[in-house]
Amino acid sequence: MAAIKYGATGRRKRSVAQVVIKSGKGNIIVNSKDYETYFPRETLKMIIRQPLHVTGTVGKYDIIARVNGGGLSGQAGALRHGIARALVALDNEFKSKLKKDGLLTRDPREVERKKYGQSGARRRFQFSKR
Repeated sequence: MAAIKYGATGRRKRSVAQVVIKSGKGNIIVNSKDYETYFPRETLKMIIRQPLHVTGTVGKYDIIARVNGGGLSGQAGALRHGIARALVALDNEFKSKLKKDGLLTRDPREVERKKYGQSGARRRFQFSKR
């Protein structure tokens, strides 16, 4: 009998992560690479493992993810969101734990656009009286 797969999509900033979770040994594959090599910073690895630690499922499921868009920080956040959603699809008992830690909420913060006549989103050009 084939293993049952559960999928979910996570988003953060401009990044989108498509996550598939199935029973296994705890391998996390991101864009055909091990997540340890794809995400070099320890904080990003910690962010990705967070839903697994909250639910106590470290080492029980294999995770295969495809992420694109944005930078590494946004991709890690999107992956965390996708893993949390996939865990809820797998077992609805996890929903209360993940919701309590805020892992099911999509972070709505986006980069503010640059306005015309300014040097950035809020930064103005230097004012000169004379």
